[in-house]
Amino acid sequence: MHDKPASGVPDHGGEAAAIARAMVAIRRAQTRRALSRLSARRGVRARRDATLPNAIFELLDVVDAATVHGGALTVTEAAAALGVDQPRASRLTAQAMDADLLRRAADQADGRRSLLILTPSGRDALDRIQAFRQHVIAEATTDWSTEDRATLARLLTRFVDDFTAIADPKDAEER
Repeated sequence: MHDKPASGVPDHGGEAAAIARAMVAIRRAQTRRALSRLSARRGVRARRDATLPNAIFELLDVVDAATVHGGALTVTEAAAALGVDQPRASRLTAQAMDADLLRRAADQADGRRSLLILTPSGRDALDRIQAFRQHVIAEATTDWSTEDRATLARLLTRFVDDFTAIADPKDAEER
């Protein structure tokens, strides 16, 4: 049985500490752009995308995520989602547009708003990146049982949803 601290939330001791350590390791790998460096070493990035900064692909990710949830983002909303200032998001958007990965479209509900939309080339680039990520995950879990992979997928998704509901309730509402 776990002790309940004053907050009323059980202290899960070792399990919570192990999860926190794993999250820190994942965050550090992302900060070091481990997947990006691996894709470069393996020659996965298309030649035309090889010179683009990684932040462009992060921008494509947030634009796609908004689309999956039935919406579209403005540059300002993309900046908030990326955790960068608006001028940085504008520069990234301009680079993505110059590379034919994004286009702007007028918001049909509010003509003053300009929405970011993936182009077919942007969709192709993002599909390649997502396939690479999935390949690396499959490679990392290749010796796992089907049941273990399914359990990780189920519990990690549940954890992200629950964590988001606590840490960023606005994002949880959009999921």
